[in-house]
Amino acid sequence: MVAAMLVLALAAGSAPAQTAHWTVKPEWVRAHEEFLAADALQGRGSATHDEEITATYVASEFLGYGLKTAPGMTGYVQTLKVHNRKGDELTTYNAMGYLPGSDPAAGTLLLTAHLDHLGVRQPGVDGDTIYNGANDDASGTTAVLELAHALAAMPRLRRNVLFVCYGSEELGGLGSRAFGENPPVPLKDVVANLEFEMIGSQDPKMPKNVLLLTGWERSNLGPTLKEHGALLGPDPYPEQHFFQRSDNYSLALQGVVAHTAAGWGTVPTYHKPNDDLAHLDIPFMTTAIQSLVEPLRWLASSDFVPQWNPGGKPEPQQR
Repeated sequence: MVAAMLVLALAAGSAPAQTAHWTVKPEWVRAHEEFLAADALQGRGSATHDEEITATYVASEFLGYGLKTAPGMTGYVQTLKVHNRKGDELTTYNAMGYLPGSDPAAGTLLLTAHLDHLGVRQPGVDGDTIYNGANDDASGTTAVLELAHALAAMPRLRRNVLFVCYGSEELGGLGSRAFGENPPVPLKDVVANLEFEMIGSQDPKMPKNVLLLTGWERSNLGPTLKEHGALLGPDPYPEQHFFQRSDNYSLALQGVVAHTAAGWGTVPTYHKPNDDLAHLDIPFMTTAIQSLVEPLRWLASSDFVPQWNPGGKPEPQQR
């Protein structure tokens, strides 16, 4: 199955013809979710063979879009030895694709999500045992894929763009931590990191079609992207500390301006087996992703460098 997916990606041909405008199609968004959240993947459990298949699917899409392998890598999937909280050694999988820019000195934009979920557990809603994770975080993975699709189809950008879908977030952000400890590009060259987490439904506390951005007040990244058309706004759940609870945080602790864009912050299907395709809002997802294409193209083509606001940069002791 893994080999078949790579063959299909290669058969799709070379990178799409470049275009100055891009439209994200809802059928593309749904197609990713149909695969990622299918029962066949058994909930994409962290550090499992199902997670490996998921990473291989993401890798095959990156290849089909015309992305290159990340610096120092010979393939699109990074196999990592990690340890869970009990100290057990596990193997997890990060999928990476790289879009080289025209100016090597201009830095790298990092767009990320996590591709794992909870796998198979005790029966939950209606006796279902498969925790599909359609929203958490197949939706974020879909955002990374479709932004890669869009940016790879546009005229060459000034900055490099690195697209990463991490493994084993559900075990404590293990994939993103391993990435931060041994990144394919120096972290000092990462101008910003935008993580996508649970963008599958509209938050009732947010304006229509707007994603919340964790740590909005900590840097000028969110407000600047909003000025360029991104449907982003301040996180209405400061008491939940979402900024510290996603894969952006390990990089933020190392100084990278890193935030997470999310949909409904307290969605009722969170970590339940009914986090499935039927509970996704595909039009909302499509609109949100579309709104980020041009702002991110601008960011990757400009000389604007996002900065922490005074007191906004987290320190290692902040939890």
